Amino acid sequence: MTTSRAAIGLGSNLGDSLAIVRAALGRLADVGQVVARSALYHSAPWGVTDQPPFVNAAALVDTALAPHDLLAALQRIEAEAGRVRTYRWGPRVLDLDILTYGELAVDAPDLVIPHPRLAERAFVLVPLAEIDARFVALRDALPPGERAQVVEVAPQ
Repeated sequence: MTTSRAAIGLGSNLGDSLAIVRAALGRLADVGQVVARSALYHSAPWGVTDQPPFVNAAALVDTALAPHDLLAALQRIEAEAGRVRTYRWGPRVLDLDILTYGELAVDAPDLVIPHPRLAERAFVLVPLAEIDARFVALRDALPPGERAQVVEVAPQ
């Protein structure tokens, strides 16, 4: 069975976000073998800023699922956690994003890989660079003030 290494971003800002993200990290075993997990971080909301802060993390998963199948599986995990899609960048119980999928590039209406705003978001790059050295330079290129808004709250 052929596998690809996917980087998954996790976030939550509704309910007990620490517990929700921890549970979601555990549920990633449903889509493949989790090979690395970041610490959990608090971060300010991005895009729509009038909402609670987020808990974010990242994980590397070796998966046999094709990209769209992985997306569908992650959306099932979100729905089972109580996610209701509202408006772009709004509050959410759980958000699971495919950040990368091996070296593959996908540009479909429902899925873009690598994630199109990956290089702009400290709340993604700080946890991702912790577990994947390829992203350290991107993290370090962010303005220091943005990086400082992503604060570790719990180890992996």
